[in-house]
Amino acid sequence: QLQAYGGGLVQPGGFLRLSCVVSKLTLRYYDIAWFRQAPGKEREPVSCMLSRDGTTYYQDSVKGRFSISRDNAKNTVYLQMNSLKLEDTADYYCAAGTGIILSSVSRPSAYAYWGQGTQVTVSS
Repeated sequence: QLQAYGGGLVQPGGFLRLSCVVSKLTLRYYDIAWFRQAPGKEREPVSCMLSRDGTTYYQDSVKGRFSISRDNAKNTVYLQMNSLKLEDTADYYCAAGTGIILSSVSRPSAYAYWGQGTQVTVSS
């Protein structure tokens, strides 16, 4: 139901845009998020956007560099990633859920639907 695209190999300072196409769900009713997981590390939240008012959340390390957006007409979620750093290397996952409160947006358990990961490698 969620299919993520757009990962790849990029040099430090470069940019990528990840896309997550949502099917069998009406995106406008869902809170959306991007998580990432680096080798040997736990899955961590990157960014989320609540459906009811567009409130966004960003992990401190990506603030000012990453931007989450959604196109409800296309049922697609985006993550624009600029000024990429070596430490941004990870598998990135999109997720969707409903009725998520702000205090829970960073918890993977809050999201019922997950896409497969797309790999982002930042390397010189």
